Amino acid sequence: MNKLLTHRIILGVSLIVGVCQGQTVNTGIMAVKPGTIVSTLFDFDNKPTGDFVNDGEFYVYANFNNDGLVTFTPGPMTDGYTRFQGSSIQKISGAMPSEFLDVLFYNESTQPAFQLSGDISIYGNSEFNQGVVDNDGFGGTISFEQDAAHTGTWNGSHVDGEVIKNGSTDFIYPIGDKNLYRYARISAPAEVASTFTGKYFFENSNGLYPHTSKQPEIELINNKEYWTLTKDGGTSDILLTLSWDELTTTPADVIASPESDIHIVRWDEVQNRWVDEGGIADAASRTVSTPVEVSGYGVFTLARVKTITPDCITIYNAVTPDTPDGLNDYFFIECLENYPDNTIEIYNRWGVKVFETEHYDTKGNVFRGYSDGRVTIDGSKKLPSGTYFYILTYKVPQGNDTHTRRKAGYLYLQTK
Repeated sequence: MNKLLTHRIILGVSLIVGVCQGQTVNTGIMAVKPGTIVSTLFDFDNKPTGDFVNDGEFYVYANFNNDGLVTFTPGPMTDGYTRFQGSSIQKISGAMPSEFLDVLFYNESTQPAFQLSGDISIYGNSEFNQGVVDNDGFGGTISFEQDAAHTGTWNGSHVDGEVIKNGSTDFIYPIGDKNLYRYARISAPAEVASTFTGKYFFENSNGLYPHTSKQPEIELINNKEYWTLTKDGGTSDILLTLSWDELTTTPADVIASPESDIHIVRWDEVQNRWVDEGGIADAASRTVSTPVEVSGYGVFTLARVKTITPDCITIYNAVTPDTPDGLNDYFFIECLENYPDNTIEIYNRWGVKVFETEHYDTKGNVFRGYSDGRVTIDGSKKLPSGTYFYILTYKVPQGNDTHTRRKAGYLYLQTK
């Protein structure tokens, strides 16, 4: 008797499904139609000649192997829900990639509950409910395609290993290590052809990337954890956000007050040292984000940077050029005339540069709400009201030398 349990199943014209030595085997064409629920108690093995199209719900209670075609039919009416719900360790394997719309990982057995040695791609949502998906120890890949997302990630359910993100949407990587979920987030790249791969390590990076080799302003580097992020497709760059957890992984001295001293640092392979990528800390969400697109890729972690000695510069971050009171007509930086060797960059909330200039506040060289300077958008168009991010870089004489300082923060533009 065929042990394939169904509420209702509509099969393709050349379907060959059967049980062979405790396996559910497909060698032909199998289609799970919308509204159909199919369950298999045995290992599911899709042979090289097998085509499996899931537009309904498919319950997998044992191992899953694909050497043929596993996919779904794109469209608004498609369910395409694959549920991995085992009670013992489940192996997800195969010589061919499997395409899933929505997928559930639920397995309460010994962790990691899912051993991923095959390649899977998710196009809808991945629900991490219970069970770690381990591809680090088994060589598989998990990819999230354009607009794909995930829910439910926590210490007990995430990906232990690399996660690939394809497309032009922002993304939170559902990554962790040693049963600890520690995500990283990227902003939306400009190109659909973009590919970025992220991974988390609950390990001290010092052995591979010496903490003594660093820029002078970097005081203390996280010695408990690090992330890797690589750009594998496209030319677009991203803003990077890293998370912290002082209860389990992140050293308390790295994230001690003031939060403004917490930055993201990157190991630069060319300079052979850690470099500062900047940072905006959000204590409420326990995250640090780069203020602008990262300058390179590879190994990242959190660090503390030296507090810069105060100077006379005061930044007024309200810009209201269209009001009749004559106040805040442009982005005003008091005392900047003492440091003429300076640059200003202003970005919108999507990380797009809208203003850039050198020698700011000289001969009318100021920001009045237009995208002047070397920019990526039309300079003749007035920018909309909203919150923007500025970076001021300037050089301060120190004896016979100069020291480069940087100030970053938000400005608020109100236009008509």
